[in-house]
Amino acid sequence: QVQLVESGGGLVHTGGSLRLSCAASGRTFSNNDMGWFRQAPGKEREFVAGITRTSMTYYAESVKGRFTISRDNAVNTVYLQMNSLKPEDTAVYYCATHLGGTVYSSYNYDYWGQGTQVTVSS
Repeated sequence: QVQLVESGGGLVHTGGSLRLSCAASGRTFSNNDMGWFRQAPGKEREFVAGITRTSMTYYAESVKGRFTISRDNAVNTVYLQMNSLKPEDTAVYYCATHLGGTVYSSYNYDYWGQGTQVTVSS
């Protein structure tokens, strides 16, 4: 059993920054590959970024160069630094633990947090 708790969402203007955190408990965090997804109203959940247990990173094309995923195994937390935010980044952001297979599919993740809302105003 794994518990994931996201935090750090909020309301920012276009061009602003936010840092999301995902605190994990219940399973050896350092053994988990992790991912961030987001879901906007009326849209499917989509991959944002992923990080392996060895800190290899993956990004959706839409966020490359603007978002950075990182992890701190000492405090069982994965982060998502989001810069140059755009209105189209508005969504609920979720972190999840990766089971295996492609990192880009939400079907390959087992435990999910409750999500944190990010709203970017124009």
